[in-house]
Amino acid sequence: MNPLQVRDILNRRIFLKNGSTAIGGAALAALMNQPGQQLSAADANVQKFPTHEAKAKRIIYLFQSGAPSQMDLFDPKPQMKSHHGEDLPESIRQGQRLTTMTSGQAKFPVAPSVFDFAQHGKSGMWFSNALTHMPTIADKFCMIRSMHTEAINHDPAITFCQTGSQLAGRPSIGSWVSYGLGSENANLPSYVVLTSFGSGRPDDQPLYDRLWGSGFLPSKHQGVKFRNQGDAVLFLSNPPGISAQVRRSTLDRLGALNQQRFETVGDPEIQTRIAQYEMAFRMQTSVPELLDVSGEPKHVLESYGPDVMRPGSYAANCLLARRLAERDVRFVQLFHMGWDHHGGLPNALRGQVKDTDQATTALINDLDQRGLLKDTLIVWGGEFGRTIYSQGSLSETDYGRDHHPRCFTVLMAGAGIRAGLTHGETDEYCYNIVRDPVHVHDLNATILHLLGVDHKQLTFKYQGRDFRLTDIHGELVRPVLS
Repeated sequence: MNPLQVRDILNRRIFLKNGSTAIGGAALAALMNQPGQQLSAADANVQKFPTHEAKAKRIIYLFQSGAPSQMDLFDPKPQMKSHHGEDLPESIRQGQRLTTMTSGQAKFPVAPSVFDFAQHGKSGMWFSNALTHMPTIADKFCMIRSMHTEAINHDPAITFCQTGSQLAGRPSIGSWVSYGLGSENANLPSYVVLTSFGSGRPDDQPLYDRLWGSGFLPSKHQGVKFRNQGDAVLFLSNPPGISAQVRRSTLDRLGALNQQRFETVGDPEIQTRIAQYEMAFRMQTSVPELLDVSGEPKHVLESYGPDVMRPGSYAANCLLARRLAERDVRFVQLFHMGWDHHGGLPNALRGQVKDTDQATTALINDLDQRGLLKDTLIVWGGEFGRTIYSQGSLSETDYGRDHHPRCFTVLMAGAGIRAGLTHGETDEYCYNIVRDPVHVHDLNATILHLLGVDHKQLTFKYQGRDFRLTDIHGELVRPVLS
């Protein structure tokens, strides 16, 4: 191509003459999956799902990062009070793997919970008295006490929960859902991530953006994180002197350039770039409206607790999750840090409960009152459990607990869930599962099933292999389904 030809191709008049605006419009129409428009390979996948009738249209995943202590919240072991300070029997530990934080201990002293338990609701579901609000909606929960995983340290365990692999680089569950089902709201991302810091342990394990990354899937399916300090989304406003019309015109020309480049090299990430520019333009209107809670009734705000007006708090994020659900955002994920209690667990746990108990309850009740809980799936849980034995010093009122992948508890509620059920059972030391084990892959397969997706069919070919969220594993946990 000679210089004159290059000059003509880049000439604005020739671009306009050849229909750059039409190309921009076609890109926008493709983003909205309008009939009659050519879809990208990733968008075409939307046409394959759901594979069966979906119970849930959307999911709100309340991820409690750091691993909540199951025997201090959900899984009572009152008989342990008579074993206070005794060494954990080898017949129970069975030589199972320990972390480096406790493997050098001379003893593994049993630490009974300082919290009392009671049954709640018609179902008689057990909760500790550390929680005061969630027990009031016991009959809306399904409690799975028999979760287990292979990972024993935080980063690989959280990565495993989110991506189905302990190694970083795979797509997150929200990205898989976005890839498989697409979006029902053209003005907001299909996958939104909200984070908050726990008061129980403010310096807890960090979170990494790759936990909501798209891995080898097209990057338009990665989670969009709203910041928990300052502006939730940066640069929403146009710079001084730039009107919406000017910005629209600029995006149309950029869309034309990117579309031409895509037709030349065929890189799907170029289509992602077009999609992201368009989404950013539409978010200039949709996000400020989403974040403006001034119209929320006073009684609704009060139900979420005193922190609801503090941006970036768990309570504020729960309210935002409900507003995102109202707008049909497909996958909303809240990460609340601060649950890693190797020492001083009772006081730290009280801090975490203060952050989350009331707001979680308010979110579920709010969704229910608005008719949204019937097609919204709620998941509450962390990456693994905690040990019955104490890490470090043990007293009658204070102890810490180490990581424990062999058993932990997850709560589910909403669309397609058998409310009031307690599934699975652990041994008297809350150390091993004795009935109905549920693996992380099983949980993820069940989540996808409720969204109308057969986890074995949601695949993506990468480096010559068909990958999926559940790898080559995963079975539906049918007893928890309504």
